[in-house]
Amino acid sequence: MKNRVLFIDRDGTILVEPPEDFQVDSLEKLEFVVGAISGMKSLAELDYELVLASNQDGLGTDAFPEETFWPAHTKMLRTLAGEGVFFDDQLIDPTFPQENAPTRKPQTGMFGKYLSGDYDMSQSYVIGDRATDVELAYNLGAKAILLQPVAVGEKMLEGKPFAESCVLITPRWSDVAEYLRRTERSAEINRVTSETAIQVKLDLDGAGESSISTGLNFFDHMLWQLPHHAGVSLKLECKGDLHVDEHHTIEDVAIVLGEAIYQALGSKRGIDRYGFVLPMDECRAMVLIDFGGRADFVWDVPFTRERVGDVPTEMFKHFFKSMCVAMRCNLHIEARGENNHHLIEGVFKAFARALKMAVRRDVFKYDLPSSKGVL
Repeated sequence: MKNRVLFIDRDGTILVEPPEDFQVDSLEKLEFVVGAISGMKSLAELDYELVLASNQDGLGTDAFPEETFWPAHTKMLRTLAGEGVFFDDQLIDPTFPQENAPTRKPQTGMFGKYLSGDYDMSQSYVIGDRATDVELAYNLGAKAILLQPVAVGEKMLEGKPFAESCVLITPRWSDVAEYLRRTERSAEINRVTSETAIQVKLDLDGAGESSISTGLNFFDHMLWQLPHHAGVSLKLECKGDLHVDEHHTIEDVAIVLGEAIYQALGSKRGIDRYGFVLPMDECRAMVLIDFGGRADFVWDVPFTRERVGDVPTEMFKHFFKSMCVAMRCNLHIEARGENNHHLIEGVFKAFARALKMAVRRDVFKYDLPSSKGVL
């Protein structure tokens, strides 16, 4: 899974920008934006690399000697470090605006490392206080968060071709932290083979609408148990070779859906990890799940019919086994009942509830749920 990045501006975003000369060139001028420290502390707990990205006009020239820059900058870094906030990288451009240097934001000359293909720019963000920060996000293929009052921000972006890259305008760091915590556990996968073409967009915290279409009506009915009972949002479309049979469609949906769940979980910090016994009419379904990083699968669900709706019952075991491997989890499923429709629907509902339980996250406790220190 590719790393995601938060590119964070400095002056006007983390530090108050002095209105007289726009330079934080002394310790006396060092002042944090309200909420920046606590907001940055929240971001440091998320599954992103933190990168400082700042234009410092004329740094190293007589207009802005380096010896006046580093004391305040170093104190800022030490203050943040005291709260557990460390930058993985610092990108500082020292040129003047009139030089039109390719390294100066919003140009991307400083960001070559992050455009190499090793990072997921579509799930990365630029956080800043200027329209040029939004333009930088647009140029990087990332999203932008503009730290301004809404009316001011909307005016800044009015008529700008890059405005669509801005997903949030707010003057409050607390809103930034809340937004990123709410949206970070998502994944989007497009997978095309000679047998199927599948698009999956998943949000574990249920932000957004759901839609499901696989070409198999009963399979769709079962998959709908996930948004209904796991509290996730799921957009899933599969176009498979159903003229051959159902196997490729069901198997490949399991692989892509399992991979999406795995990606959306990210670092797994703060999750409950384990999760469900559920009755449905005359049936009982038990699903045990452990996102511990090791795949093992146990299935004990006896069917008495070859098909339920338009799906062969033998494919349900294959579906959950394929998804188990893709999720890198332990998955035990057992069910008993008389009606085969109730039996498998109980399994899907129990799986959805087990998933909801296991991925539930305590936003105030971001420990890794493992005595080994790794999952």
